Amino acid sequence: MKIENHTPDNLFTPIGPYSHFSKAGNFIQISGTPGVNPHTGEMAGSDAYSQAKQILLNFQTMLDSIGLDLNHILHIHVFLKNVDDFAEMNRAYSELFCNHLPARTVICVADLPKKGALMTMNATAVEPS
Repeated sequence: MKIENHTPDNLFTPIGPYSHFSKAGNFIQISGTPGVNPHTGEMAGSDAYSQAKQILLNFQTMLDSIGLDLNHILHIHVFLKNVDDFAEMNRAYSELFCNHLPARTVICVADLPKKGALMTMNATAVEPS
């Protein structure tokens, strides 16, 4: 099976040696993504709501680049630095996922590699056959 690695030009450069997402067959694995505004290269804000919303918009940009959208997401992992940000992350999440609610796991972590990041998310999506 062929594996394709993608880093869309209209997103920020990853902070390490990896692609934004990889596609094998009809499965798409999206790398850990912080809430970086692709136009500025900076965090979208210093609050959980802004960062969560930007992460999901970045997911949308990635999926758009291969003709898919957020409705193709099967599962999301959320890594929060502070459990108190759970409600604001959910507020942003609910705005972008209304009818389609993919499976989700939320984990609290001690720190994240991107300075200023309150959370990161990764995802698995599926392209219809």
